[in-house]
Amino acid sequence: MVRVCLVAGARPNFMKIAPIARALESHGITPAIVHTGQHYDERMSQAFFRELEIPPPIANLEAGFGSAVAQTAQIMQRLEPVLLEYRPNWVVVVGDVNSTVAAAFTTSKLGLRLAHVEAGLRSFDRTMPEELNRIVTDAVSDRLFASEPSGVANLKREGVDERRIFLVGNVMIDTLLANLERARSARTWERFDLPIREFAVATLHRPSNVDVRENLISILRAIEYAAQKLPVLLPVHPRTRKRIDEFGLAALLAESGARVVEPLGYVDTISLIDAARLVLTDSGGVQEETTALCVPCITLRENTERPITLEVGSSRLVGSRFEAIVAAVDAVLAGPARIGAVPELWDGKAAERIASNLLAE
Repeated sequence: MVRVCLVAGARPNFMKIAPIARALESHGITPAIVHTGQHYDERMSQAFFRELEIPPPIANLEAGFGSAVAQTAQIMQRLEPVLLEYRPNWVVVVGDVNSTVAAAFTTSKLGLRLAHVEAGLRSFDRTMPEELNRIVTDAVSDRLFASEPSGVANLKREGVDERRIFLVGNVMIDTLLANLERARSARTWERFDLPIREFAVATLHRPSNVDVRENLISILRAIEYAAQKLPVLLPVHPRTRKRIDEFGLAALLAESGARVVEPLGYVDTISLIDAARLVLTDSGGVQEETTALCVPCITLRENTERPITLEVGSSRLVGSRFEAIVAAVDAVLAGPARIGAVPELWDGKAAERIASNLLAE
């Protein structure tokens, strides 16, 4: 019996391992899931296991505290005995968070085989912690599963053996499509008294935006501008809330006119994105979800590791400057409510391709 271990630790990871776990189970393989504990908040972690029906983890490493370096070291130290006891044929890591690179390096050091889902994505900005995590993880992976053609091209340019690279599609979209009807039936916008296709959703968490006071002020003022055009719902990430309090920006947030709520679950989030007129975000995952749904997306970043969302999708890259954001808001509202196209292989079957590949030996 093939043993597969899935390692996850942060909110985006859970959405990516859910379809892989289901695909493996359809082949008669019960995956062993390890939760690193990187996201330990109930709203950012346990709720996703329940909502996405992810099997309970065989271990929770509870490595949620400390700096990025300390957290990475904790995960490595605590994961080693778990892997030594379980001895999987494959360890699968997803995305680009601290849990990803920590598990990748530990797996490689132990001489176990490693697969990276979402391989090859590059922003070409090494000031981003995620970029370093991607590069290191890909360098030690035995199989690299890319979600878009740019990932394949980047890996080939870096000298990776083509026999280790597979374009499989996007597991985030597997989860989206599997839950879309449930999300639409939830009609979450009605709970917030929002008119369908006449409101905006804003999400904000990236350090380059929320840890830099002037950038955070610029974005909050741009949200205030958007709120004068249409209702804006802003679920506040814990990191963003902390920085707003530290920077003394609570009044600016209150004056923005946005409806501020606590972080939402996955189904509610998709329900709102699908029904929105536009989305403002610095999340790579939301970039992908809006692209799959053809919802206009204003991406609050200077660069993106997901260029396909710009090339064929609904996303436009604007950075954090007030003038650029408000110009994009005006342009989106002057255009059609749905734009772009769905990329090739974003068809809900990426996890099945991954499972079949891992088990074809």
